[in-house]
Amino acid sequence: MSELKVLGACPLDCPDGCSWVVTVRDGEAVGLRGNPHHPYTRGALCTKVNRWLERAGQDDRILHPLRRVGAKGEGRFERISWDEALDEIAARLGTIVERHGGESVWPYWGMGTLGYVQGLEGQAGRRFFNTLGASAHRADLCSAAGNAGQELVMGSAGGIDPEDLAHARLIILWGTNTLTSGHHMWTFVQAARREGAHVVAIDPVATRTAKQADEHLAPIPGTDAALALALMHVIVRLGAQDEEFLRDHTLGWEEFRERVERFTPEVAASITGLPAERITALGERIARTRPTAIRATQGLQRHGGGGSALRTLACLPGVTGDWRLRGGGLTYSTSGHVPLNREALFRDDLRPGPVRRLSMSRLAEGLLELDDPPVKALFVIAANPAASTPDQNRVREGLLRDDLFTVVLEQFPTDTAAYADIVLPATMQHEHADLHDGYGHLYLAWNEPAVAPPGECLPTTETFRRLARRMGLTDPALYESDEELAEQALSGGHPYLTGITLDRLKKEGFVRLAVPAPFIPYADGFPTPSGRLEFRSETAAALGHDPLAGYVPSVEGADAGLAARFPLILISAASHFFLNSMFGENPELRRRAGGGPVVRLHPDEASARGLADGDRVRVRNDRGAFEAVVAVTDEVRPGVAATTKGHWPRLSGGANANAVVAERATDLGAGPVFHDTRVEIERLPLR
Repeated sequence: MSELKVLGACPLDCPDGCSWVVTVRDGEAVGLRGNPHHPYTRGALCTKVNRWLERAGQDDRILHPLRRVGAKGEGRFERISWDEALDEIAARLGTIVERHGGESVWPYWGMGTLGYVQGLEGQAGRRFFNTLGASAHRADLCSAAGNAGQELVMGSAGGIDPEDLAHARLIILWGTNTLTSGHHMWTFVQAARREGAHVVAIDPVATRTAKQADEHLAPIPGTDAALALALMHVIVRLGAQDEEFLRDHTLGWEEFRERVERFTPEVAASITGLPAERITALGERIARTRPTAIRATQGLQRHGGGGSALRTLACLPGVTGDWRLRGGGLTYSTSGHVPLNREALFRDDLRPGPVRRLSMSRLAEGLLELDDPPVKALFVIAANPAASTPDQNRVREGLLRDDLFTVVLEQFPTDTAAYADIVLPATMQHEHADLHDGYGHLYLAWNEPAVAPPGECLPTTETFRRLARRMGLTDPALYESDEELAEQALSGGHPYLTGITLDRLKKEGFVRLAVPAPFIPYADGFPTPSGRLEFRSETAAALGHDPLAGYVPSVEGADAGLAARFPLILISAASHFFLNSMFGENPELRRRAGGGPVVRLHPDEASARGLADGDRVRVRNDRGAFEAVVAVTDEVRPGVAATTKGHWPRLSGGANANAVVAERATDLGAGPVFHDTRVEIERLPLR
């Protein structure tokens, strides 16, 4: 009996990018644990990933190519060979490109894996699609609004080193449920606490994290920028702003100060639903506490004013001067500091000419409204848009088109796979090679394949190598190996990659970026056009936005007329048991998540509707509806209905929360608006 320990990395859409170790016995993966030597993730995996190997062996794993034999959406398929699948795809794709042009093809990458070789970061197969002249894919479903907002202020969306939260004396966990979405950060929060740090959670829901904080504020969803402005108002009123930092490192302070001075705690109270005295007290605490660290994540920016929310939050450490202190500033993502060479992976020079960009969060629009040319072929790669994208009913309508040729690369029979013409079996992380970062830390990792793929599953890179060969494409770039792709990603010569080679990553498993120690990225300036933190941005003005950072209301959340018909604002936050829609079919995790959608309501809201714990309800608006079970709790503020994303529609009565979400863009970055959704809730008749 032989036993190996194989180093790898979690591929999921989570900031923590865990390092892991797979135990292989006689060619079979028999154990998976976190790597205890990783300085950030320290050997701990989450509730979801602890069931990784169990999931890999589920009976419903797709192991062979499939061809649809029923109607679209029915999920009836027959097994075919790889040769048959490649022949059919090559023939259909060739005809579509000849008749309608390359832009009629949409390669749709999702967040099923964030790898630079097999996944979203490198958009595996993009070289193949570039040679066809396919439409470009805009991966904007996650953090686009927040990134755009921060870039206007800071010139980058890269925040402070999350490990440096241990040095903070005030930590504000703003719109983030750390213990569910990125729980390894809690180690550094607790380290700060042991040194006397105070922890504040700002969230409309008393989440797992909020319950562990020293203080919790629950604003109305979409009003965070108003709260941030009022906190800055208190700081300025106390004369606690850092005048030296403002003079030497910022632009537009006097104009921005006038805006801040108008946002009194009383004004913010009328917008946020928070007591003015609570706003004042937190502002005073920030004013007297250095360093202050703000942790914000994606839920905060999923509304009509979401980009401006992060833009305004990024200004707060500029007023206090925290950007120049270790343990001070804002951390939203560290991706802006990772200088891997995406351009070398993408090879957009292979395109025959310019192409249009299609937004992944506007799939219904793309499938139902685009013309010149219409989308005629859709390749879905590591994504489940029938479950995960806004305006679910219209997305289904688009996927049902008889003239749409759909190919899905998948591991399990998702809602999206049911609409495919061809399904191709994809490997899971421990079965292929990949290169990863973590957007919540500063480490790169190599994932070594631990076992051979089951059945006829192939890595995504190999699938497109075979398809390129079947279509007679000859450019050598289409056939480079996974290791060659990884080497190219590590090329480019950026100082942060000094000493980091593929050989070293293979040997050590993970390596920290070669950033300065300590890493205080904006102590001496910002990568903006002015070299300063920009309260006022000429870039914003040129794009037609307010040149000053500020509060932009949500669309439905702030619509008083709509509120008369749909009085509840729906939040569909991350589940503790799913990762987006991944693991949504695992029986044990489904059971622990409640078996189906649960919607939490404040007792006052439940009483007004005659609802009690356990009632089955319909959550509805003009776009659609989904079914859920009510949980009555004061963990949710009045006016809010709280549920979780990730439930598979086919396992949840045919719909999930995205059936009621609008396909509408945020103010900056054109991201989705999952948390800018008004609904009403009514009891369902007894079955």
